[in-house]
Amino acid sequence: MKKIKDIQQIYGYHSVKAALENEIRVHKELFILDKYSDFVKKYEKIVPKIYILESRYFSKKFGNENVTQGICLISNKMKLKSFENFLDLEKNNKNSIIIILDQVTDPQNIGSIMRSCALFNCNALIVGKDNSPDITSSLIKAASGAIEKVNYLKVTNLQRTIKILKKNNYWVYGLDSAKKISKLDEIIPNRCAFVLGSEGTGLRKIIKKECDDVLAIPFNTDEKLGIDSLNVSNATSIALYEYYKKYFL
Repeated sequence: MKKIKDIQQIYGYHSVKAALENEIRVHKELFILDKYSDFVKKYEKIVPKIYILESRYFSKKFGNENVTQGICLISNKMKLKSFENFLDLEKNNKNSIIIILDQVTDPQNIGSIMRSCALFNCNALIVGKDNSPDITSSLIKAASGAIEKVNYLKVTNLQRTIKILKKNNYWVYGLDSAKKISKLDEIIPNRCAFVLGSEGTGLRKIIKKECDDVLAIPFNTDEKLGIDSLNVSNATSIALYEYYKKYFL
């Protein structure tokens, strides 16, 4: 029997559906409200035990239905790829885009960024081991299915990782609102990594030094109201869209 630490609770309709479609996962149990009874018929052969619960019993076992959406899958945790393994798989791809997060710790932001990665053909999200969340139930739900597609790569040293990427023909650009504004679509090369920092402190100096350049996304600020920066998730989506527009449309 698998150890408890190898088991993951996945909740939310889109996250559960994506996990069920992922052939790599091994599922144990599925708990649902009656409204999902038709939906789960497709997966009866791959989930050994399916339970249909009344709303009050479901909430008692798994918490607020507004969070779980009345569906919870008990599945194995996926083994994360290593950075080295990802690089090896990606080495022959002419077009390759990567997102690197410097000390972004909010699971909701990371889940949202992962969703954008999935939508804009970005196969990897790189984070530092010591300053990033593990893949939890809340992160999986925030990613809304993208955790099954986007590689979440935890590395020991972001500086060293950036150096390795540059040696593997990636251009690395930091995004920082305090830097020069640029038209990203005119600059972005076909093998590219964007580095973004936390909303409070931005990119650390030691990370900026490793980037080929540090750029800013143009936007209209409102000093009076204090609206002067983009959420890290929104900034990531804009950068990814510019890359997608240039190489995939």
